[in-house]
Amino acid sequence: MSHIYVDGCEIQYEVKGRGEVVLLLHGLGSSLLDWEMQVPALAERYTVVTVDLRGHGRSGKPAGPYRIATFAADVAELLRRLALGPAHVVGFSMGGMIGFQLAVDAPSLVRSLVVVNSAPAFVPRTWREHLAVVQRLVALRVLGVRGFARKIASMNFPRSDQAALRQKLAARLGQNDEAAYLASTKAILGWSVAERIGTIRCPVLVVTGDQDYTPVAAKEAYAARIPRARVAVVEGSRHCTPIDQPEAFNRLLLEFLEEQATAPAEHAEVCHGT
Repeated sequence: MSHIYVDGCEIQYEVKGRGEVVLLLHGLGSSLLDWEMQVPALAERYTVVTVDLRGHGRSGKPAGPYRIATFAADVAELLRRLALGPAHVVGFSMGGMIGFQLAVDAPSLVRSLVVVNSAPAFVPRTWREHLAVVQRLVALRVLGVRGFARKIASMNFPRSDQAALRQKLAARLGQNDEAAYLASTKAILGWSVAERIGTIRCPVLVVTGDQDYTPVAAKEAYAARIPRARVAVVEGSRHCTPIDQPEAFNRLLLEFLEEQATAPAEHAEVCHGT
């Protein structure tokens, strides 16, 4: 792995393959290992950049608070220093939020955007949504990181044939620094760029598992507000679609990226703001 320092925080990353740049952004509490089923397939055709976000994996874990905008700024700085933009940005869960933030804050760095089981906002509005947030924070405090990791893993991989995936996710999430994980969780709460997504001009693919935490209709609703967005549903998938349905997900991703390679040049220029 290689690293850069952004505002004193060490950011670890890997670059593999050759071709147009694809940047992969992992989910909350995980690391670049989220993409172990995607990197080999992508690196045959693309330059694949994976990163451990601040507070995650092997990157630095400074004291909070953290913000989604800070994660996006770290990623933008990485692309600029490595002269790898504009990139096809792929974000899973919290990584999708960071992708949205990057697309509205630094559109010149985003060639296209793929958002996986995510949204452009996380603002609890009903009492049920507020209760769910409180329950999550309480569970983290009571169970600790390892106990909470087992709970999340069981929710995402409940079937008997998913035991290996369940154990892998529990082990991976259980390695988190508790303070950094809590700061990252709080970065999501109340975050929104929903009012700005209509300004995104690059092609956007919204991928959703049919059994994700939030319904397909919610993704269709926000995608309708983005000029060049469409939604793809992966059957038999929960929240961790790149992991529980890697073949279906890879096929969707590669087809979308191939479309961008054959898009008219003037479309590419609009996408990255030139």
